This record gives sequence, structure tokens and C-alpha cells, in this order.
Amino acid sequence: MEGIKVIIETCTGCGLCIRSCPYRAIELREKKAYINENCTLCGACVEVCPWKAIVIAGWKPLPREDLSQFRGICVLVEHRFGKLAPIVPELIGAALELKRQFEAVPARPVSAPRSEALYSPVAPARPVSALLVGTDVRPLVEELFAYGVDEVWLLDKPGIDPFAEDILADLSAKAIRERKPEIVLGGGTVMGRSLMPRIAAKLRTGLTADCTELSIDPDTGLLRQTRPAWGGNIMATILCENSRPQMATVRHKVMKPAPTQPGRMGKVIELDYKVPASDFEILEFVEDTSQKVDLTEADFIVSGGRGLGDPKNFSYIEELARAVGGTVGASRAAVDAGWIPYPHQVGQTGKTVNPKVYIACGISGAVQHQVGMKGSDVIIAINKDPNAPIFSIAHYGIVGDLFQVIPELIRQIRGREG
Repeated sequence: MEGIKVIIETCTGCGLCIRSCPYRAIELREKKAYINENCTLCGACVEVCPWKAIVIAGWKPLPREDLSQFRGICVLVEHRFGKLAPIVPELIGAALELKRQFEAVPARPVSAPRSEALYSPVAPARPVSALLVGTDVRPLVEELFAYGVDEVWLLDKPGIDPFAEDILADLSAKAIRERKPEIVLGGGTVMGRSLMPRIAAKLRTGLTADCTELSIDPDTGLLRQTRPAWGGNIMATILCENSRPQMATVRHKVMKPAPTQPGRMGKVIELDYKVPASDFEILEFVEDTSQKVDLTEADFIVSGGRGLGDPKNFSYIEELARAVGGTVGASRAAVDAGWIPYPHQVGQTGKTVNPKVYIACGISGAVQHQVGMKGSDVIIAINKDPNAPIFSIAHYGIVGDLFQVIPELIRQIRGREG
């Protein structure tokens, strides 16, 4: 494969590289390692080969950093038209919870094996900071303090367009490199998914996208970043052991927003960097005024899945949704089958929701669906399979034929109203 090479004369065919490759990109051919098209140039095989028989052009391992110089948790603030994005209070809430977990981890003696990088004899303070970059954004500082941040790193200068991602990435990376937080959190939004990878690449560190859970490992002090993997069939927990900061994006509606504390104050750290020219030219901003399904704000959601058997049977879901004053959702299987448009999809590859009531009809409950709705206050599952995974997280379960159960539910609801 282009960019990576096996030195045939040096390779012994030991197979260590095969076992190290997470992508099954290496195989033995005539007792020599061969790299196929699955290779992502991750470099795992380069590091593990004791004979230095695998090389990547221009690749070299990152030098080990002094991790003790990194402290605190930084939230990347997303904003539009003078207002904080809805994801920001959720990111601050997650950061404050991580701070609490840090404080609960006992300090280790400096002589402990990994303590030089992670611990000191006295546990240091981990401030929660908000990185606010833009033009005329100073009025947002007070609101950020009210949500509980300890510091605001403020770069408020003319010429910073909120859609110029190259400028935002460059300035944000400079601030993070200077301030040295050990954790950086961003939103799993359209902007966050574009901006955070750019920043991570500039800082040469790792990034875990679309996390559904964040926690501090009590033994190592590392950020445990959990997200669905392999098509949503498993939950993977990812660690960034050797580089800083540890970076993660979080999906909207997954974390609880921080409560507001009006009048609360903190420390403003003024940043002053030259604003570079952007490679983008923003010609016009046109607001999308079309009517869309907004599952994330719904209090009641009725979702249908493969168990409906036919797209026309979504009429059952629609009628039940009308009866409870709710919104229609769907599983990935129903959307992939073309039974209902994508904006209705709930799950890892759709919307993450946390309504007051979520009714799952004919949905088996794969992990990728569960991560999108498990935060609902009440989950009601209707499925004819008593072993369906959805029942493991449901507060109430009805084992039965949904084509009989749903009409009866509608009759009972309307009977009470009448």
C-alpha cells in the first residue's frame, strides 16, 4: 500500500504486526508480512515490530510529553448571532462532573509507577475553563460564569467569522497550546465535528467523537471516553494515554446541562493573537426556515421499527403520536428500509433524545438505538419478542402484537380524554 512499506529482507514473519493491527490489514504471504487495502496508516505495526521491518514515509513516533504540565478541563464554546449554542450548557455540565470526579480521586505518592505524569502528593485544582473565540462575544462571558465555569479564555477581536472554521481552529489551537488543559470538550454538532478534528490535528493529539459517556478512571486519572462502535453493536471506551490534551465531542442531549447560578463570577483571561486570513469567503448566510422534525425538543416520542413490517403501518405510530401529543420517531432499520425519512431516526446515527416519555413499537433495541434514547424519563416498549433487548432498559414493557396493543392504547387514551 502507498505510504507504508515492509522491508522484505528484514521481516522474519513473526506475526506480531498481524496481532497488533486493529483493521486486519496485515497478512502473511510466503512467510513475510503483506499490507492490504484495509490499512489506515495508524502506525501500530511500526511501533510493535522488533525488527524495524515496517516503515511509513515521513512517520515518526511522537515524543513523550511531560503530562504534569497539563491541568484543567476546557470547553470549546460554540455560539451563533450573540447566543450560546444549546450544547454549551451540556458540555459545561459534563466538565463540572469530571471536575468532581477528579476531586474524588486520592492523590498518589510521587514514587507510584505512573504518578509523575498524572498525580502529585497533593491533588491539584482542576479549573473548568471556557474558550470563547469570536467577534463581539464579550457579552457571553457573564452567562458562562453563571453556568459554573471558573475561567473564560476570551479572544474577542474583529474579523473572526463564526463560519470560518480554519481561523477558529488556528486560534483555538493556539489558545489550547498556551493554556495547556488536560481535557478539551466540544459539541458533536455540525460545527464541532468539523472544528475539533482540525484542532486535534494541529495539536497532534487524539479525539474521540460522539461520546455518550465521559468519566475519570479512578486508578489512572485518565479520561474514559465511551462511544458506540462497530455499527452501534458494542460500546467502546477509549483512552488517550500518551498525549495531551485528551479531546472528545459529545452529542446534543446526552449530558445534563449545568444549572445556572445568576450573579456568579469568575476569572477572565484575555487572549491576544493575530487573526489570520481565512481560506473561506462567506458570501451570504441564509437561514433554513423549512419545517423539520425536531425530535430533540419533544416531550413525547412514539417510534416505530422493523416490527411494523410495512411502511404503511407507520399510520399506527402516527395515530398513537397524535393521541399523546407526541412526535414520530423511528429506528435505523425503518429508515434504511425507506419507510420513513431520516429526520425521524433515533440512535447513534440519528438523533439523541431525552423526552419525558419514549414509546418504542416493534423496535428490538440494538445498542445503536439505545444510546439515542436511554436518557428518556420513561421508556415504554411494545414488542412480541419477550427477549428483545429493548426490554432491558424499558421502565414498562408490553409483550404482544403491536397491531392489537396500539389501537387499544389509543382507545384508552381517548376514552380518558372524552
